[in-house]
Amino acid sequence: MEPRLQVNKTTPNPDFISYQPSQPRHQREPPGAEVGCVSSLRTSLSFLESSVTTLGTGVQDFPRLTSVLKTVRHYELIPQPTLAAAEASLRDEIGPFVALLLDRADKHLERQARRIETLKARAELNAGRLSRYPVEGEGMKQQLGGGGGRAMGKGMGKVGGSGSRAGGGKSRQTLDGGAGLRAKVVRQRKEALQYSVERLELEVLQKERELRVRVEQA
Repeated sequence: MEPRLQVNKTTPNPDFISYQPSQPRHQREPPGAEVGCVSSLRTSLSFLESSVTTLGTGVQDFPRLTSVLKTVRHYELIPQPTLAAAEASLRDEIGPFVALLLDRADKHLERQARRIETLKARAELNAGRLSRYPVEGEGMKQQLGGGGGRAMGKGMGKVGGSGSRAGGGKSRQTLDGGAGLRAKVVRQRKEALQYSVERLELEVLQKERELRVRVEQA
């Protein structure tokens, strides 16, 4: 048989009697630190709630602004490459039409210049005719007067001569009246041609000015 260890239950062990369990660390520290942390956390929460309220107030009108800005764009900015591409496209589109209009304008100016030259030539021709007309009229009157006098002298003698002189005077008066009327008509035509030439020159200058302005704008 093995020997049994006998423990005296009545005699206490001094180590067990003197040992007492130590208290936890958090129970031994003062509660001031936890109170400060809680107060800081509450302050942070109040600031956060205030920030959320401010943000809500600031963005509560965003849906209306979104609906408005969808249809109307304010202060729209276009990049430079887009502008350059649009200008090139517009230039390619209207370039042939501008060239066609310039060609038409040049042809019209040439026609107007030829017309002006023609009118000037006609005016000079009419002026020359008008300057030669009085001399030719005087010669014609002398020839008609002399022929009438000789014919009347052969037929009627002295009485016929006096009658021929009277008839010659009447014919000269008639010729003078007709010549004056024709001269007046020619003079009026000359003035009308000069007016037409001046008007055409003014039209040509005006069209040249307009064409120059269009070319500068293009």
